[in-house]
Amino acid sequence: MTPDPQALPKSVKLLWDLDEAGSRGPKRAMSLEQILDTATAIADTEGFAALSMARVAKELGFTTMSLYRYVDSKDTLVVLLHDRIFDLTPELPAGWRAGLEAWAWAEFHAIRAHDWWLDIPMTTPPLGPNNMAWLEAGMNTLAEVPIPEALKLQLLVNLSIYVIGRTRFLRDAIGHTQDHDYTGILTTVLDPHRFPAVTSALTNRAFDSDDMHWEEADFGFALDRLLDGYQIFIDTNTGA
Repeated sequence: MTPDPQALPKSVKLLWDLDEAGSRGPKRAMSLEQILDTATAIADTEGFAALSMARVAKELGFTTMSLYRYVDSKDTLVVLLHDRIFDLTPELPAGWRAGLEAWAWAEFHAIRAHDWWLDIPMTTPPLGPNNMAWLEAGMNTLAEVPIPEALKLQLLVNLSIYVIGRTRFLRDAIGHTQDHDYTGILTTVLDPHRFPAVTSALTNRAFDSDDMHWEEADFGFALDRLLDGYQIFIDTNTGA
């Protein structure tokens, strides 16, 4: 039985252009694109917590009720924004490893550019066209790898979870430590007899980041190790 498009959630219909937003009432004075542009600008400037239907309407110069003609709730707006930041599908090089590496870096930079995205509750798997385009690109990268489709999907999902976790860590943990003398504090409070390994790491400047762009280098190092594991997994499962 073919699913009825009209039975789909409002957010899905808007994502896939199956709903004529703002078609009721007087002639439309704004568009869904304007609403999403404005909501993105608010979140970029003030964070996800500042986002509300009333705030978006105010920025656009309309009443909140007029906004509901286009987007029926904040929950729907958030679903649309969740998909929106991935509007530029990455162009990936040939070869599964180079392709997945570029795919992961593209997701990293997309989220870092709008890191409020990390505060959106993820209640369902992504359903929007932009996310599907990214998934398509990733699956195409693995197209020539002779493993089951389910395993290809698992590799991509695991890679995406790594990217999301790393970007969250860099924003929430590393971003805050930059406001303090982290190594100086540890040097002051640590007893070298109780914490000899950590003290040795401090002495050998393992925590210092003066000689490199720490956020990018840390992400890239761990990504390489993850893909090393993928290489072993794929070689083992394909008899390479």
